[in-house]
Amino acid sequence: MTVDGMVPVRIGGDIKPPRKVRDVRPAYPQEAMDAGVQGVVIIEATIDSTGLVRETRVLRSLPMLDEAAQAAVRQWEFTPTLLNGAPVPVIMTVTVNFTLQ
Repeated sequence: MTVDGMVPVRIGGDIKPPRKVRDVRPAYPQEAMDAGVQGVVIIEATIDSTGLVRETRVLRSLPMLDEAAQAAVRQWEFTPTLLNGAPVPVIMTVTVNFTLQ
C-alpha cells in the first residue's frame, strides 16, 4: 500500500507520533446506548504526509461502535510526521472510547 506515492512508516523508535490538531468525537449510536454498549474501539489509521487520515482499519472491535469510531477518526487531522526532515505518511494505532454517562 502506498500513500502519496510512498510506503507509510510505523510510529515507534525514532519516528514520533504526530500531534492531533483536529479532534472529532464519535457520534454514539442510539442502538448502542439503548443496549448499554460501551468500551474501546482500537483503530489502525494511515495518515498521509499532510496529516490527513486516509485509511482506517479496526483492530479491536465493538460491532455496534466500529462504524462510528472509524467515521470520527477519518475526520481527525495531525501535524505532518517528519523523517529526516521530510514529511512522510505513517501508520499508527488510535483508541476511541465510548462511555455512557
